[in-house]
Amino acid sequence: MWAPDIYEGSPTPVTAFLSIAPKISISANISRVSIYGSYGATLQQIFFFCSIASMILGALAAMAQTKVKRPLAHSSIGHVGYIRTGFSCGTIEGIQSLLIGIFIYALMTIDAFAIVSALRQTRVKYIADLGALAKTNPISAITFSITMFSYAGIPPLAGFCSKFYLFFAALGCGAYFLAPVGVVTSVIGRWAAGRLPRVSQFGGPKAVLRAPDT
Repeated sequence: MWAPDIYEGSPTPVTAFLSIAPKISISANISRVSIYGSYGATLQQIFFFCSIASMILGALAAMAQTKVKRPLAHSSIGHVGYIRTGFSCGTIEGIQSLLIGIFIYALMTIDAFAIVSALRQTRVKYIADLGALAKTNPISAITFSITMFSYAGIPPLAGFCSKFYLFFAALGCGAYFLAPVGVVTSVIGRWAAGRLPRVSQFGGPKAVLRAPDT
């Protein structure tokens, strides 16, 4: 639960690094275990449970956030669960889907935090502050919207392809409960992730961009 506070309090480049680098490192190490070694059914069940817990926590906790960077933190928690699905399977298909998921997640995260970093120059901190973005910077608003829709897994964007491969690998290894939970949490996450582009495109009750401090 420390992740949202770290995301909010750290400089945006540091936050982006913390969001991407640990996931790549951990996934690479555990993938080596999956390829060159093996683990029993008990450890696989633990992986499945951790995946489900991460997906549920990330989807539900993001719904109550009001600041721009905190939903990204909870989305990161949820994506840990989605990515963990790949090596939980212990199959080549699972590793392939994991690599695809990591690659797409890294691209989405870099794009999202690059836009957030640019928005911080105009003192955008809360989600409601995004309301005037479509008028003041339509290119950033459109790019940010596409990125967040990809986070949410809206087809035919890359985020949807990532989750499709991961859930397909889960079904292939017999994790028939894990895949439906992932689909449900993805639907819940679409509301939370879609809130940012919705406000940036259509505004809200507090849709005012504050000028930079001088």
